[in-house]
Amino acid sequence: MTQDVEMKELPAPSNSVTSTSPSTLQHLKEIASLIESSAYAREVRRIVRAIRLTMILRRKLKASVLSGFLNYALTPGSEVHSRLLSYLPKEDEHDMEVDTATSAAQTPAKHPLPELEIYCYLLVLIFLIDQKKYNEAKACSAASIARLKNLNRRTIDVLASRLYSYYSLSYELTGDLAEIRGNLLALHRIATLRHDELGQETLLNLLLRNYLHYNLYDQAEKLRSKAPRFEAHSNQQFCRYLFYLGKIRTIQLEYTDAKDSLLQAARKAPVSALGFRVQCNKWAVIVRLLLGEIPERTVFMQKGMEKALRPYFELTNAVRIGDLELFKSVAEKFSTTFSSDRTHNLIVRLRHNVIRTGLRNISISYSRISLADVAQKLRLDSPNPVADAESIVAKAIRDGAIDATLDHENGWMVSKETGDIYSTNEPQFAFNSRIAFCLNMHNDAVRALRFPPNSHKEKESAEKRRERQQQEQELAKHIAEEDDDEF
Repeated sequence: MTQDVEMKELPAPSNSVTSTSPSTLQHLKEIASLIESSAYAREVRRIVRAIRLTMILRRKLKASVLSGFLNYALTPGSEVHSRLLSYLPKEDEHDMEVDTATSAAQTPAKHPLPELEIYCYLLVLIFLIDQKKYNEAKACSAASIARLKNLNRRTIDVLASRLYSYYSLSYELTGDLAEIRGNLLALHRIATLRHDELGQETLLNLLLRNYLHYNLYDQAEKLRSKAPRFEAHSNQQFCRYLFYLGKIRTIQLEYTDAKDSLLQAARKAPVSALGFRVQCNKWAVIVRLLLGEIPERTVFMQKGMEKALRPYFELTNAVRIGDLELFKSVAEKFSTTFSSDRTHNLIVRLRHNVIRTGLRNISISYSRISLADVAQKLRLDSPNPVADAESIVAKAIRDGAIDATLDHENGWMVSKETGDIYSTNEPQFAFNSRIAFCLNMHNDAVRALRFPPNSHKEKESAEKRRERQQQEQELAKHIAEEDDDEF
């Protein structure tokens, strides 16, 4: 009793660490008990909930709290316990005494569950990355992956998918992403053999990111085309897959498919995943410009994206006007931004679109104009601008971009009268694309519906119905507060 009184009197001087550590440690203990119950009951959904609760406590994690939790969850002196403690930085003695005292009240597990052990790896790895200790994070992630290869339990799949992501992130932050490509391929093969679909999703996206990081688009497409196909289990991973697919399709000049993938990724991404949605919109704007479309002004005025999309707004304005000089000045002004976004090569492709747009405006404005005036209005800076203008006009007429004829003898471009667009098939194509978009959205909504298992076979009691409704309400609440730190 005297020791308990002394422990209560110690926190009297209001120390910020000692006041916050016990509550955070207690929350981690509750999460550990939730993981234990889910492991015994084989309920994967509870482990998903435990991860979401962990992300809420992410900013409150400290070395003293983690050391106390490791003493509680793992056997002190064991190999795993010693290894994880070695990654944590040493803190003040007073803080360590308080944490060890609070954790000593709980009897550590003699034989910790594999799920709890992997969770400890994940917790320490998240802490090391947040503290920017990337070398320690690399060592910790490598040790966790080595341990995961020996475990084949479906309740570990959710934890394993998070570990894969942080494993790749720790190597990417240190610039050593190419080192783990072979290991990621081996892990993807293991996940396929174990029918771990969530792990396959995560590892496929990590491999695509790995290839695209080094501009290996052909290898990324070969992997994507030959990887097993199945229904998506994670909305975040599906959004990532659509984004990477859109980038691959863009490089391969398949702009229509790339536009669909990028817009779908931006639409499906959570609202709080602002950085991811910004990247999707940047690539979608470039692809739409390459298709000859002009994005609406509202695309650039989305909340929180105005500053990031400003270079692409000015670029769109230059393409819309068809001013080649303005296009060059914008490309030079924001060259650093375009290079960091890896869209500089795509912007080089836009030069032809700018010339074509300017030529279309000229053909609408003039019924007949000389090729010298066309070259002057397009601001062609070549040694022989008239010959270049003639070839550009001829190609535009052949591609159907403008409705005109070329008079080679007199050096004129003669535009034909514009007819009624409603007498063509353009309205039909526009309505067809809108109808296809609505039908795809309806099919996705139907696939996303949730139905209780075996509802058509057995009737549930009132108590089970109340329990199920309570679980659904909790699930809806957690989905609304879904963890978006992956983005």
